[in-house]
Parts: sequence; C-alpha cells; structure tokens
Amino acid sequence: MKYFNKLGALILFLGTLSCQAQDKGYESLTVEAFCQTIADTTVVRLDVRTAAEFAEGHIERAVNIDVLSPHFLQDALAKLPHHKLIAINCRSGKRSKKAADILIRNGFKVVELDKGFLGWVAEGKKVVK
Repeated sequence: MKYFNKLGALILFLGTLSCQAQDKGYESLTVEAFCQTIADTTVVRLDVRTAAEFAEGHIERAVNIDVLSPHFLQDALAKLPHHKLIAINCRSGKRSKKAADILIRNGFKVVELDKGFLGWVAEGKKVVK
C-alpha cells in the first residue's frame, strides 16, 4: 500500500511539473471570449497577418504588424504599449501563437485568438476593410 501512495505522489508531482513546462505564458481564446476581451477599449488589437491579408478585411481598430517580417519585434516594441493587454490574431491561429511567444518573451501581456480571423469570420463577427 505504501508503494502505491508513493507512486501516486510521484505521478502527481510529475504531472504538476509537466503542466508548468507547457505553460505558454498567454491564453488562447475562443472567438466569443476574444470578442468579450476586446470589448474593453484599453486592450490593443494586433493583427499579425501580411499587409495584403489585412487589407482584405480585419477586426475593427486592429493594428497590423506582420509577424513574418524580419522587423516584427522592432516594430512591435515601437508601436505597442507594454502596460496594456495585447489581443493577437492571424489568419488561422498559427502565426498569432508565434507572435504571442515573441511578445511574451519581451515583457508583453497577451492573449490570442485560437482559430484566427477565419474563425472570427465563420462566427459572423464584424469585419472592416
């Protein structure tokens, strides 16, 4: 019985460590949660798609900084306030996670739209051009 108690404690401890190792430092939000978050006008909306993608349609009041640009970090540091929450989106959710990782490592607090702009459009949310 002691063996099983110790084994259980070890599994619980290792599980705690693995959860901490997987902590991204940011939260991926559903479309609805993202929509509620950006309803707060102090939250900065950041679209990390290309300028051409952004011009085809984007979330209202979003700032566009292309995460694939070699100057992404420099542009982000110059344009984004460190003291505000940054809500990031891209097309499908892949680039926004990359941008979130970069921004978190540089002191920003961020959330990202888990299914990207495509998910936003699919749920009928407002788009501007």
